[in-house]
Amino acid sequence: MLRLPEACSALDQLRQTEVQVRMASLPQVIDSEPALDALLSLPSPALIELMRRLDGDLIVLGIGGKMGATLGHLALRAIRAAGVSKRVWGVSRFHGSDIRGGLEARGINTIGADLLDRQAVDSLPRARNVMYMVGRKFGTSGTEDLTWATNVIVPTYVSDHFRDSRIVVFSTGCVYPLVSASTGGCTESTPPDPVGEYAQSCLGRERVFAYGSGIHGTPVCLLRLNYAVDLRYGVLHDIASQVYSGKPVDLSVSHFNVIWQGDAGQHALLALGHCASPPTVINVTGPELVSVKWAAERFAELFGVDVTFTGDGQGQRMYLNNAAEATALFGYPSVPLLTLIRWQAEWIRRGLRSLGMPTHYGVVDGVY
Repeated sequence: MLRLPEACSALDQLRQTEVQVRMASLPQVIDSEPALDALLSLPSPALIELMRRLDGDLIVLGIGGKMGATLGHLALRAIRAAGVSKRVWGVSRFHGSDIRGGLEARGINTIGADLLDRQAVDSLPRARNVMYMVGRKFGTSGTEDLTWATNVIVPTYVSDHFRDSRIVVFSTGCVYPLVSASTGGCTESTPPDPVGEYAQSCLGRERVFAYGSGIHGTPVCLLRLNYAVDLRYGVLHDIASQVYSGKPVDLSVSHFNVIWQGDAGQHALLALGHCASPPTVINVTGPELVSVKWAAERFAELFGVDVTFTGDGQGQRMYLNNAAEATALFGYPSVPLLTLIRWQAEWIRRGLRSLGMPTHYGVVDGVY
């Protein structure tokens, strides 16, 4: 496994203290989008050290998604803090989006491209480090062909063009089988058993990158993520909004995983030091299996309201990941669950912006 051995001992030492320091300095409230974006993109000492030792530029494919801009800015801040010279490229179609100007203003070199166009992929700069964030989920039902093309054909082009790079691939915990909370969640050794065409196409994405890794020797890391949260969207946002508006909370799915998007970005970039051929697999999420009922009750306490439920919350099978491996590699997330809940409640109480993009965390039939 490619572990960037020069950096490993330094990163391990930094990891012993950095989480405690960052937790101690967390704000009580996040009261604006600029404050939120600044915290989401705040690099850890371990990430700064990795960028100091990492060779080559970085390209983020799919930077126009919910998490892409944050990750690009996080990488750039870490590079600048490290005092090294690396370019950060951001690739997206950028259709109908105002994100491009903000990325350019921060110093990220943007490229407008449709990655289903092989010539567009072949024209991209061959950066040494690739963050692959391209994917299609919502809207799959009825347009399954486009989902399969996006999630399988694009990786074919990318794995060939970036054969000499190291590639971190964003995947999903939906490639795992549905399990009960009593299992503790799926580990990296759990055999995939995707439900529905979206999840099947995501496994296809992983298989294509694994194939490219095998024939080219490309070091790859597959990140099975669920669920990252930003106060403008996410599982906690969905549950808190229901509680605040007086709607009953559905317990048909009784538990979930969650991780602060800033921590998910840190883990993803740090995974550049854990790419290998055959690919490494890492579950990225928080260490807790969170009860939907418990989370809803915490929000009700913070809002000073009553909460009602539908469903009995017993015996369900759902998407759950075990994050023990990621926690061992990267340390405990810097933002604890209760802090996330407190931040989320205050964000909604103040009427701050929502992306209006439900996560559909309760969907277990594979139809999106």
